[in-house]
Amino acid sequence: MYLSKQAGKNCFHLFDVAQDAAVKIQRDDLTRIQHALMHREFVLYYQPKVNMRTGVVFGTEALIRWQHPTKGLLAPANFLPAVENHLFSIELGEWVIGTALAQMMQWREQGLQLSISVNVGGLQLQQADFTQRLRKILEAYPPSLYPMLELEILESSALDDIEKVSQVIQCCQELGIRFALDDFGTGYSSLRYLKRLPAEILKIDQSFVRDMLEDEGDLAIIKGVIGLAAAFHRSVIAEGVETIEHGEKLLSIGCDHAQGYGIARPMPAALIPEWIQQWRPAFKISDF
Repeated sequence: MYLSKQAGKNCFHLFDVAQDAAVKIQRDDLTRIQHALMHREFVLYYQPKVNMRTGVVFGTEALIRWQHPTKGLLAPANFLPAVENHLFSIELGEWVIGTALAQMMQWREQGLQLSISVNVGGLQLQQADFTQRLRKILEAYPPSLYPMLELEILESSALDDIEKVSQVIQCCQELGIRFALDDFGTGYSSLRYLKRLPAEILKIDQSFVRDMLEDEGDLAIIKGVIGLAAAFHRSVIAEGVETIEHGEKLLSIGCDHAQGYGIARPMPAALIPEWIQQWRPAFKISDF
């Protein structure tokens, strides 16, 4: 009724009960998530990144978790959809970056030189003041730490405004920050886009890695990404390595860097040093 009046009368608006309920649920979820950030209920887990050929652990990926007071530890799929495309996602994303930097500093003091990659959403990346806000977060840390920070952006979100994203990447790279194109191969993956996006690292999407041993098409895509990375002087890393066989196949086609459950599951930061000391690569290096 009120919408009809505001539209100038002599019209009607339909009231959708289900949609109204969904909106209320989303609003309540967002309020609860904002409360969780305020009360420090979020934590970061870290998944190791390794060189399968040499056995070197060179970095980790920071993955957010919600230590819910009643539901226990919640995975991102249980709460991130509620904040997607909402301005609060920017605040949450900046918390992740700041927390990752603090963790890198702590590891450095323990003698561990580990990079940390952080996922950056499309809305956050495309903010006009993204670089300035990032600089403000970085101010609390020594510049020598900046090259250890890696920002992962989805290929699809980068293509929404490729010129702007390219400028942001270049500005951040001047500070020493590195970039990775996440889920590479699932979007357009055109040579023109790859040339214009100066990200140093290509991440092979786990959907291709998962079925590469049975699906010749997925294996061909992975080989293609590895070839593109070499041609454009980019590094390449495969995510979703779940078995020894996956790792060995990747090694045989020239992909040494990987992460996944077959190497290590995400874990609290306190467990990373001990895991590094105990981990030994079990991959056999041979030609297939």
